[in-house]
Amino acid sequence: MKRLASLRSLPKRVHIVQGQCRRYSASAESGSDFTKPYYITTPIFYPNAVPHIGHLHTLVVADIYARHAKLCNPNRPVRFITGTDEHGLKLQKAAEAKGMAPLDFCDELSVHFRNLTKKANISSTRFTRTTEKQHCDAVSHLWTELDNRGLIYKGRHAGWYSVSDETFYPASQVALQEKDGVKYHISTTSGSRVEWQQEVNYKFRLSAFEHHLHDYYVKRPDVIQPAQFHADVMNMLDEPLEDLSISRKRSRLHWGIPVPKDPEHTIYVWIDALTVYLSSVGYPWPTGKGLADGWPPDVQVIGKDILRFHALYLPAMLMALSLPLSKQLLVHSHWTVEKAKMSKSVGNVADPVKAIDEYGIDLVRYYLARVGGRFKDDVDWSQEQLQKHCREIISLLGNLFLRATSRKIMKRVASVPRPSVSLLSGTGTSSLAPLLSSLKALAPSYEQNMQRFQVADAVEAIVLALQEANLLMTRAAPWSNDTSPAVAADVQALIFETLRQCGILLQPFMPETAALLLDSLGVPPDQRSLVDAAFGKAGLGDVRPGVRLFDIDMSKM
Repeated sequence: MKRLASLRSLPKRVHIVQGQCRRYSASAESGSDFTKPYYITTPIFYPNAVPHIGHLHTLVVADIYARHAKLCNPNRPVRFITGTDEHGLKLQKAAEAKGMAPLDFCDELSVHFRNLTKKANISSTRFTRTTEKQHCDAVSHLWTELDNRGLIYKGRHAGWYSVSDETFYPASQVALQEKDGVKYHISTTSGSRVEWQQEVNYKFRLSAFEHHLHDYYVKRPDVIQPAQFHADVMNMLDEPLEDLSISRKRSRLHWGIPVPKDPEHTIYVWIDALTVYLSSVGYPWPTGKGLADGWPPDVQVIGKDILRFHALYLPAMLMALSLPLSKQLLVHSHWTVEKAKMSKSVGNVADPVKAIDEYGIDLVRYYLARVGGRFKDDVDWSQEQLQKHCREIISLLGNLFLRATSRKIMKRVASVPRPSVSLLSGTGTSSLAPLLSSLKALAPSYEQNMQRFQVADAVEAIVLALQEANLLMTRAAPWSNDTSPAVAADVQALIFETLRQCGILLQPFMPETAALLLDSLGVPPDQRSLVDAAFGKAGLGDVRPGVRLFDIDMSKM
């Protein structure tokens, strides 16, 4: 009854989208052969400090899926956006504390995030700053559209506000704390301090979309991954949604976009920030243009601390605008250091730039995917674990290539034509059977895990194949005079096939290393797609022996 009451209280001019919002039709707008660009986003990062390893993890996860989209369909355009969120009270205060103009302060810090995307080999197609005019114009347009539909009104708002999180929290998410005899309130969601505030500002009728959001998520249990975060959203919707405060008095917050037609108010930073996913692909569009530019997002990668904003506020805004909702939210947990949340004040922030400089970006990316690719639970950043997994892939992949192309083996197989792996069978040489079985299942297993957002399990499938190949190499000893040249050739051919398949599948995870491996195997650039990763596909060319895939001093690990 509460949901019905919230709808009955709306003014007559409010436009509510019934059920699932209208979906764009590719055939109607762009012809039946039109393919919507694959669109993936990260959150835009708050540049109040330099990036930490959690920022890198988010970027790498999104980049893995952007590159995976290209792996699946090399001809499909990819839109991949990231950027910085540069408005709000927190940045305003931080700039004031440094005696700087807010924009100068943002210029100084935003460049660290842009540089991280380059250093981490992130394939983003746009880096958006919310201080850009095009974005600010899009936010003003969105506000006006919501206002024209009767979904914005002015009223008194009171609640628990967190300056650091830039949001009000409901009383159910606030707890009283005491430290050194001082009592204060915190958000149970983020741990940030909150203070009671009340003021007259503009509100968005979020309550009008409560039952639409509830029905949407009930019908789509897979739209938020992992499943535990879908359950969290359903729990949020068990409580009545309050209308959302979407402005601040300009006297309190001047660093932001003014409310259209009311310069005394500034648009609330989350409305500003969430609009970036629209503005980055050209919103507001001419009729039908949104699909061509990539809307809606295929995947949005977010941290669990901003789930509410992306699972409730953004979809409600999109429903209000009659725009399609994002197809998938991929929610990840946090990285900790020694089981504690990273904090500047504690001094336990893991520096991604330092890690990249020490180990190289591909090894760091591998570690982030291997250890942080299940997303359900917080993961502890560990130098020892990083070194362990670096040694793992260097040994399994880099050393395997060097062993397979060693002078002894190359000499022994020189007189034997390279066998076709599709004709090999485990019956003649029994030791081939386990690896043959593993390679035939590899690409399907990998893709199934990627489709299920089980990134760590996709990497695990590759690791298991490499382990089986290394075991075959040790047992068959193709370098030995006791092994016939014909058997040595069979073993080497199957090892090369392992490296070819794994090289293709590792492209989203370790792009530079995978490219070097495939180049060294003579695999043509147009034969490196997911289809080509199937067992026995043609593609192996002239192999360059002795190529070192990893340029790192193992003695330092």
